[in-house]
Amino acid sequence: MARWQILLSEFDIVYVSQKAIKGSAIAEFLASRALEDYEPLNFDFPNEELMCVAATEDHPWKLSFDRASNAVGNEIGVVLISPNGDYYPFMCKLDFDCTNNMAEYEACIMGLRAAIARGIRTLEVYGDSTLVIYQLRGEWETRDPKLINYRKIVLGLLEEFDDITFNYIPRDENQMADAIATLASMLELIKRRR
Repeated sequence: MARWQILLSEFDIVYVSQKAIKGSAIAEFLASRALEDYEPLNFDFPNEELMCVAATEDHPWKLSFDRASNAVGNEIGVVLISPNGDYYPFMCKLDFDCTNNMAEYEACIMGLRAAIARGIRTLEVYGDSTLVIYQLRGEWETRDPKLINYRKIVLGLLEEFDDITFNYIPRDENQMADAIATLASMLELIKRRR
């Protein structure tokens, strides 16, 4: 016992709390504690008589999208954010080979379809893919044959909205969608190990 006290007295132990946690760190933490009997959340509206979701002009719905890639494929994540700040996350594993830009378009399309299914008519879309955002704004030409059809699909979905804008945000400001896409990739890795 005395020896243990002598050893401890040689060290100064200082605890420093971390000021910020990256979204991917949260996703890694959640994925490491995945449950065997996991059941996905049901995102259906609890009020079936509700025919559409209205937004005030001051605070429209927002959509953030992103993709995550790893050795086993591509995953996409989307977050719909209501005018009152409620978050509705969606994630999906892409079961086909695709480029990063194709995965970004897939994420955007999944988010737009989720918004349409909820009757959202005014939407601000945020993504950290410069290429996809500027192509959808019409500021950059879409030359890659793999992306032309994706852009056409998005343009077709735009008819369902009264007002929609596409906004570029840096990756470090797109943390929620990034964390969901990263979580989707980790859940796939956990599933494959079993």
